[in-house]
Amino acid sequence: MRPPCERFVPGYGDANAHFHVIGDHPGVHGGAETGVPFTNDAGRRLQRALHDAGLLRTTGDDPEVEQTYFSYLHTCVPTGEPTDDDYADMEPFFDAELRAIAAHVLLPVGERAIRHVLETCTARKTADLDVAELHATELLGSGWLVMPIREPSAWISDDASGLVDAIHRLRETDYRRESDLGRFVAGNDPYLVR
Repeated sequence: MRPPCERFVPGYGDANAHFHVIGDHPGVHGGAETGVPFTNDAGRRLQRALHDAGLLRTTGDDPEVEQTYFSYLHTCVPTGEPTDDDYADMEPFFDAELRAIAAHVLLPVGERAIRHVLETCTARKTADLDVAELHATELLGSGWLVMPIREPSAWISDDASGLVDAIHRLRETDYRRESDLGRFVAGNDPYLVR
């Protein structure tokens, strides 16, 4: 998929990921120089927490992932702040990527990504919601489990450790969102789909 812009930061990581980390755009979370999402100061702060939680093997400009995929709502490298129309133009690309990766857990990062994921992937209304209060909490979505992450550049004392602990607790459970469609095919074997 090639978005309609000269410079963009494509999704990065495991195409069969269990965890999909979703950010705003390269101007907020980095990647314009490296071509990899979440590689500015705030992104590296998030990377360290994800590493400590077991979702990354290494951190840096080319992190080695563990069942994790990174992408942005708006993949184009903006010259300024993208408009609502710019985000709307990029929505089909994000939606296609979201469905292609089909992760079990969505980890939206920052206010715009959290609001977008909650509005499109859950039944939650966000108009009067303080999304920062949702940091590292598990929310059921329509086919996904959602764990919002406060903007890393605004993290306070225990936000990183709280996220690490929440991901560890989640990974100790059966967080997968799968259905057994084996009853619709011949034989007795299960046919699990996300």
